[in-house]
Order: sequence, then C-alpha cells, then structure tokens
Amino acid sequence: MPAIELNSQKEFDHTIMDGVSIIDFNAHWCRPCRTQEPIIEALNAAYKGKVTVAKVNIDENQMIAMDLGIQSIPTIIIFKEGREIDRFIGFQAAETLENALKNTLK
Repeated sequence: MPAIELNSQKEFDHTIMDGVSIIDFNAHWCRPCRTQEPIIEALNAAYKGKVTVAKVNIDENQMIAMDLGIQSIPTIIIFKEGREIDRFIGFQAAETLENALKNTLK
C-alpha cells in the first residue's frame, strides 16, 4: 500500500495529531521529489503500524506549505503528537530518515 496522499488541511491536521508521522512535501514536476519517492515508499513499508507516512503535493495544497514555511522541495517533516520534531530539505538518503525516525520513536 502506498503512502497516504493528503489533500486538505483537515486530513493533514488529523494525520499529524496522533503518534509519529513523516510527511513528504513535493510536487509532480520536481525531479528530486521523484527520486525521493521510492525511499518514502520503503519507509512506509518498513514502519507500517509504527509511523504514518504521507505525502502532500504543494501545488495542490499551497496553504499547508505556506503555513509551515516550506520554500524548497522536497521537504520532509517528522511530527510527533502534532509537534514538528525534525525537518529535512532536499533529497535525503534512506539512512538519514531511518535514523531520525528511530530517534523519534525512542
């Protein structure tokens, strides 16, 4: 099952409120975003039941991106109980994101 596509502020707010979530902010035209996608999908499979993995297309959800101050993509944010824990800008290696998730889940 692929990562969840969030298409509204309500869906976004609901997703980040409970537990740990990692959100990939991207756009279809962004090459680094497309390169990041298989890593996001692998995290979704590896952390199923432990972490919510979701994606937000910033072209379709500009207000969410603006509210979070996202100026470059891909931007990946880890949330825990609705609070931002970590933020990564640009393409990230799987190991970097896995280490951040492991630290957040401790």
